[in-house]
Amino acid sequence: MALDATTATAGPAMAPARPGLTLQRFARRRSTIAFLMALPLITVIAGLVAWPAGYAIYLSTLNRRMTSFIGLGNFEILLDSETFLMVIWQSCFFAITAVVLKALLGFWLAHQLHHIPTKGQRIWRGLLLLPWVVPPALSTLGWWWMFDPSYSSLNWILNAIGAPSVPWLGEPWWARISVIIVNVWAGTPFFMIMYLAALKSVPDQLYEAAAIDGATGWQGLRYVTLPMMRNIISITVLFSLIVTFANYDIVRVLTNGGPRDLTHVFASYAFQVGVLAGNIPRGAAVSLFMFPLLAIVAFFVLRGVNQRSKEMA
Repeated sequence: MALDATTATAGPAMAPARPGLTLQRFARRRSTIAFLMALPLITVIAGLVAWPAGYAIYLSTLNRRMTSFIGLGNFEILLDSETFLMVIWQSCFFAITAVVLKALLGFWLAHQLHHIPTKGQRIWRGLLLLPWVVPPALSTLGWWWMFDPSYSSLNWILNAIGAPSVPWLGEPWWARISVIIVNVWAGTPFFMIMYLAALKSVPDQLYEAAAIDGATGWQGLRYVTLPMMRNIISITVLFSLIVTFANYDIVRVLTNGGPRDLTHVFASYAFQVGVLAGNIPRGAAVSLFMFPLLAIVAFFVLRGVNQRSKEMA
């Protein structure tokens, strides 16, 4: 009888949950709801990013006629090419220099706008965003006219003040500087608006406490503003670095890689090799060359952002 009582008591507790209730509980979880709501976006990303990237990796392992598998042969050929080694150097110089200048100018503009009254700030914010809003190919055409050796408005200004004309697009170093100038002009507003939003999120109480402790403006910037903006700065720089490495419009319209292929970046050189020269597998290899390095940089930057977010929480 004792055994029967124990069995009777334990029986209901050991009964398995009904499938309907389990499904309802699973559907009510926040993680499940979040995943279902993000599923359309995940599908779009998989279709427009993941599949083309995978197909590009596959193409880079084929020969020129795309009839046989050659493994890393295209990458070996590229690394033996002096032109491609110059493309690597030019791409790194272009991307790093442009991103540093955009970050510095964007922070300075954001800091200046932050201290302007709200009404005037809206006007200046709209005006300063124009270079970023205008399509890059269209704005680069305007810069190409300003750099033109025959009709250069910049050289006209230089001549008016007694300075000699500058071969903006005819000499390699000036051509590199011209490409960087256009990229900085177009990309600085993005840094400005991101940093301005970050500045507005810093509590005024922190600045007041720093002022009470006798901190100067520079010390407040160093010990209050920058630490509070580290995550935004890291993410913005990472995003801009990836986009700048992949830049195509400015180089294609402004210099087309010249003079003597000395201003090519990965995107413009991949187009020249893959489309114009008809070697699609090698062009795919060019476009994929910086992917491992950028992936490693992104991993460490995002890990640092995640760690700082946990510390602040």
